[in-house]
Amino acid sequence: MPEETNSIDYIMEKASGPHFSGLRSPTAASVSSSAFADANAPRQPFVIGVSGGTASGKTTVCDMIIQQLHDHRVVLVNQDSFYRGLNTEELKRVHEYNFDHPDAFDTEQLLECVEKLKSGQSVQVPIYDFKQHRRSSDSFRQVNASDVIILEGILVFHDQRVRNLMNMKIFVDTGLTSFTKILIVAAS
Repeated sequence: MPEETNSIDYIMEKASGPHFSGLRSPTAASVSSSAFADANAPRQPFVIGVSGGTASGKTTVCDMIIQQLHDHRVVLVNQDSFYRGLNTEELKRVHEYNFDHPDAFDTEQLLECVEKLKSGQSVQVPIYDFKQHRRSSDSFRQVNASDVIILEGILVFHDQRVRNLMNMKIFVDTGLTSFTKILIVAAS
């Protein structure tokens, strides 16, 4: 297999067809004429979901993608930023709280954030305080619109609405052996 077919650009183009080619000069062979129906329409960012278990290598995979896309504007949105703050009762029993359960996350706010980024708007991503088990009320991370959005988190594939926003899904699995398996699935 030629080296160029292993590049992230090649993989992303094949996974999404004309959608990703909007980031670079498209060739006539790779894009149908319907892709140019509205030349003034804003290009939507390419959204990559990266999921896997705790310490599976998700962050390493995200860093590799970002390095490969050095000539594109890329933002990383971590699902960890969207943990719900614990209430008083949950704080009393924090050692029993399951932070790996879908209910631990504010999925509605994650959806709102990604939808705004996809429409070209900047967003303020919450900052979660892992010591206090709540969001910092007075500080946010400003995230600007970009060409590529990477959503990273252990349960980022759980909600169908979040999955539907993704052009590519990458599941990182580190088994009992010393290597990491990466499964890339293109959205259809």
